[in-house]
Amino acid sequence: MTGAITDFTQFTDLRVAAGQNDPAVLREVAGQFEALFIETMLKNMREASLGDPLMGDSNQHEMYQGMLDQQLSLEMSSGKGIGLAEMLVRQLGGESHDVPERPSGAYPLPASPLASAAPRPLWSDAESFARDIWPHAERAAERLNVSPEAIVAQAALETGWGEHVPHAEDGSSSLNLFGIKASGGWAGERVTKPTLEFEDGLPRPQLAEFRAYNDVAATFDDYSAMLTQNPRYSTVSDHGDDIEGFARALQSSGYATDPAYAQKLKAVADSDIMKKAISGLKNSAASPIPMRQLSDAI
Repeated sequence: MTGAITDFTQFTDLRVAAGQNDPAVLREVAGQFEALFIETMLKNMREASLGDPLMGDSNQHEMYQGMLDQQLSLEMSSGKGIGLAEMLVRQLGGESHDVPERPSGAYPLPASPLASAAPRPLWSDAESFARDIWPHAERAAERLNVSPEAIVAQAALETGWGEHVPHAEDGSSSLNLFGIKASGGWAGERVTKPTLEFEDGLPRPQLAEFRAYNDVAATFDDYSAMLTQNPRYSTVSDHGDDIEGFARALQSSGYATDPAYAQKLKAVADSDIMKKAISGLKNSAASPIPMRQLSDAI
């Protein structure tokens, strides 16, 4: 995340685009700056705080906190933002009354990002999340010939250990643990949610449709089928216990647009949280959790 803030060479394209004096382009340029300003402010606030993080693994805590700060900064700068972007638009030669709201921030902004009324997580902690998905991860790992720990780590990375699974408007969970988009001829249920996609190294907020599943088993079945049947992911299988190799293959195949995806996945796999979560689970078993049952628990 720090690199995204301090690498100012990445803004060359935005600076050139601003010179076109297109109101929409000016708003996007100003919105990107406003998001970075908020992100930097949040980062400095975190660094100024005293005390140890609540999570035992400080590196893991910093990674997820950085991802949260990035998400909050983009949400706060979407729509009309906090007013900084409008001021910048005027400085860049635009008229505020002619400038549209930031196009990439078209989703509704909660009154307070810290008090968003999202449904409660389906899992109480990392250990319960790992315990429920472990047998499914083992089955998928056998099919892919990779480490089940690698698959649990990817699900943990995609969902924040089950805390941020996409959900429908009625609050029901999609049980989509791998961030799989509702594309490629998907005919099943789907949910729409804000997401971050990286373009030219810059994170941009978008609305995207994600697949929804009836139970956890279906999530893993679809995930493993996609990785084994789609030629795009032909290099992802057969890494055995080499979690780093698996992570790099996922990134190089284009599974995610985040340029640090492999690094983050490996960090989750090596974290103390992971070691504690999967301790004693290798011979355990769990049954699929129906979506309706999980939804009723929200």
